[in-house]
Amino acid sequence: MEHRTFVALGDSFTEGLEDDLGPAGRHLGWADRVAAALATREGGLRYANLAVRGRLLDQVVAEQVPAALALRPDLLSFHAGPNDVLRPGRDVRAVVDRYDAAVGDLVASGVQVLLFTVIERAGGTGRTAARLAERFAQFNAGVHRTAQRTGALVVEVGAEPALQDRRLWHEDRLHLAAAGHARVAAAVLETLGVTEPDLLGGEPGWWREPLAPGARPGRRADVLADVRWVRRYLAPWVGRRLRGASSGDGLSPKHLELVDVLPVDPGGSAG
Repeated sequence: MEHRTFVALGDSFTEGLEDDLGPAGRHLGWADRVAAALATREGGLRYANLAVRGRLLDQVVAEQVPAALALRPDLLSFHAGPNDVLRPGRDVRAVVDRYDAAVGDLVASGVQVLLFTVIERAGGTGRTAARLAERFAQFNAGVHRTAQRTGALVVEVGAEPALQDRRLWHEDRLHLAAAGHARVAAAVLETLGVTEPDLLGGEPGWWREPLAPGARPGRRADVLADVRWVRRYLAPWVGRRLRGASSGDGLSPKHLELVDVLPVDPGGSAG
């Protein structure tokens, strides 16, 4: 299927946090990488990225969905709900029900919708990591049910063991590193039927391949890493929750309006 207008919705995953910085000084992310590849394949693409870090499911539905549909895309990616699942008091089943309703409305509008499962455990060995993994597994089951009901496409990020490698993730264990964004971009493109290695960044399926073995940390190193993670990332996150604040407060989407993405020539420079 030809894709000429692509709009990406969601939170920090789609905004592209912790990827390399683009020309405007903001992180690229898998969605920008996908837009560049589709533009090269189709001879051009119009692209908007409405995602903002920290956004909850209801915020994405209220703020981003109407704006996205007004842009009349033929392809729309939707990733929302994991920030809700991270909150201990949230009922995952209720989150999944609202997610299902939102996706149903998007599909009914006639746009091709792209969904994502999520990594259930990206590092972490304690009870908190195990509890979150269980909640994310419930969310992923809901994503699959919604896709089966609506016909939306699913990028199976959560099902690939290679993507659980900590080396593909930022040390905060919530955001992909640049190498992780590159792999998710390839996964998205393959889900859309792209097979050209120059667009995928390698032969089809390369993103599923495990990284070369490296030195494995011992139990003591794992515990120290968990303690450091709690101090540097979990504690500030809890502090923001207690204050009713979000990391995305005051931020605007990266591409609120459609921008023209030009094909990339064989030498690698933008056209």
